[in-house]
Amino acid sequence: MAAGVRQRHSRSCPRQSRCKCPYEAFVYSKRDGKKIRKTFPTHAAAVAWRNESATAVKRNTLRAPTPVTVREAADAWLAGARAGLIRTRSGDPYKPSAIRAYDKALRLRVLPEIAGSRLGDVTRLDLQDLVDGWVAAGLSASTVGTTLLPLRAIYRRAASRGEIAINPTSGVELPAVRGGRDHIAAPSECDRLLAALPARDRAIWATAMYAGLRRGELLALQVEDVNLATGVIHVRRGWDQQAGEIETKTRKDRRVPIAIALRDYLDETLMQLRWENGLVFGAGQATPFATTSLASRAATAWKRAKLTPITLHECRHTYASLMIAAGVNAKALSTYMGHAKIAITMDRYGHLMPGNEGESASLLDAYLTRAASATGANTGASPVLR
Repeated sequence: MAAGVRQRHSRSCPRQSRCKCPYEAFVYSKRDGKKIRKTFPTHAAAVAWRNESATAVKRNTLRAPTPVTVREAADAWLAGARAGLIRTRSGDPYKPSAIRAYDKALRLRVLPEIAGSRLGDVTRLDLQDLVDGWVAAGLSASTVGTTLLPLRAIYRRAASRGEIAINPTSGVELPAVRGGRDHIAAPSECDRLLAALPARDRAIWATAMYAGLRRGELLALQVEDVNLATGVIHVRRGWDQQAGEIETKTRKDRRVPIAIALRDYLDETLMQLRWENGLVFGAGQATPFATTSLASRAATAWKRAKLTPITLHECRHTYASLMIAAGVNAKALSTYMGHAKIAITMDRYGHLMPGNEGESASLLDAYLTRAASATGANTGASPVLR
């Protein structure tokens, strides 16, 4: 038997060499003045944990477990996130909407199952059983994934503070998310979609479609942010339905050019503006941009016109598609979209960039032809491929 590992036999166990009694592994923490123990079904698993934990104790990255339950840890994490003390991996505060989503997932599905379990006693198998149960109950793959997100955040923090030896969320198998294809409108379709809308709603949808603003950015857009003289929209803030005004998603301001296709819609809206709160679309008031009523009116109008409906987020994708088709470079598009990194733009819209598939072959052929002509002109001889 390896050092720091013993088999825990029950009273009824015949203590044969092949009995199925569990194995207990332990390491001693001088900092806490106590042993850290954990039980495993196999000797190999116990030895692996013991070796890993012995190293962690020496490095002061592992502490003796506390009797904190999953519910207590969840409450503490949510309180810390709301206070801005607990942040995302990038170091930014969690958005109010994200905290609400985490709170809802914990209350609806996680805590009813494991609220009373000690944080350090939950195993990967326990969580895998939870996930399998959610899938069997008919939850979508995306819902299962988002439900596990708060647990991942809670355990990631506990692991970084040395409160647990093993993060049980690591290695949990989740169902594959097969998202549907977004509706990206063609230029002529954009015109028809906007024309079919009630007059008071056209500027909102046009701004999403021709400037790519997010829903919260549309809600928070102020009159002073729209400069028709210079042809620029200044995106300075977002809007949360409960928290009110918040920072933009990347915590940075950005400038978005106003296309001619959008200018007339904004000009008409600003001229007729009657709201006293300074917001172009009147966020937070009984205005045309109440989220549910806006979508409902649009759906009714498009159904009447026999047009395929589109969402505000799909309008944002449409904006990216139109800009790419117009030849706007990826770096500029990334800035206009408000992406934190150009890699996000390339990952999301790279398949739309010029040079894809058949076009890439044509571009390569044209380049090789030009290169061959240039080489022949410089040397007076036909190029030789080596």
